[in-house]
Amino acid sequence: MRQFFLLFFAVLTLSSCEKQVGSADVSNDAVSEIRVSSPSQPNEDKNDVISQKIIKEAYLKFETDDLESTYNQIKTAITANKASVQSDSQEKDYRTITRRLTIRIPSQNFDAFLESISKGVSYFDEKNISSQNVTEEYIDLTSRLNTKRKLEERYIEILKKATKVSEILEIEKQISAIREEIEAKQGQLKYLESRVSESTVTIEFYKTIAQKEGVKISYGSKIWNSIQSGFFSLSDFLLSLISVWPFIILICVLAYFIRKRFKRKKI
Repeated sequence: MRQFFLLFFAVLTLSSCEKQVGSADVSNDAVSEIRVSSPSQPNEDKNDVISQKIIKEAYLKFETDDLESTYNQIKTAITANKASVQSDSQEKDYRTITRRLTIRIPSQNFDAFLESISKGVSYFDEKNISSQNVTEEYIDLTSRLNTKRKLEERYIEILKKATKVSEILEIEKQISAIREEIEAKQGQLKYLESRVSESTVTIEFYKTIAQKEGVKISYGSKIWNSIQSGFFSLSDFLLSLISVWPFIILICVLAYFIRKRFKRKKI
């Protein structure tokens, strides 16, 4: 019975500690684990513990006269700045050929990379560069993760002293729930660190082709192309008629009988 009361008192104590994380009344052990974010230490400089966490992103769109030359310039900048291509796509419409690259680059090389690929660009159709400070979010996640780990350790210590099966099952259930929360926060922290350590740059460059090709084609060639286009249109029309020949025959037969019947009525 004495062991049961001790276990009940310990569980109540742990539950109280978990609900009071971040308050000024927490125990000394809990404070040491969440020191980076505790509001009871307003004079502490957080940057002394964790450096600034900045997520950088950029989107560039511009026109070029030579797609291949521009791509080679970007590829050289990728190699020089230890970046990697996350996606590469190309599309063509009636007047432009467009290539779109999404690049992941170490954050310390972000500015140098943008400078390298901007050389030779007379103007940008779009140029958006953003920086998001996620230091507070990073500190909060780290603090909560450390607190959950400390709580897990305490539950494990209680589990070692438990003797009843019901007590063991209940404590293991609590430990399992805490571990799920730890894994979730580890995933969030890992994703945040990935976005901070590697910046994302999306580059969209295109070449206008309609007007330039029109200059190269002579007037006689345009006439010949129009004749060919008309011939192909006529061919498509005839093929369409052939594909619906049963309906044409049916319409002709119906028209014949209707006309014949109409003539009989006149007589």
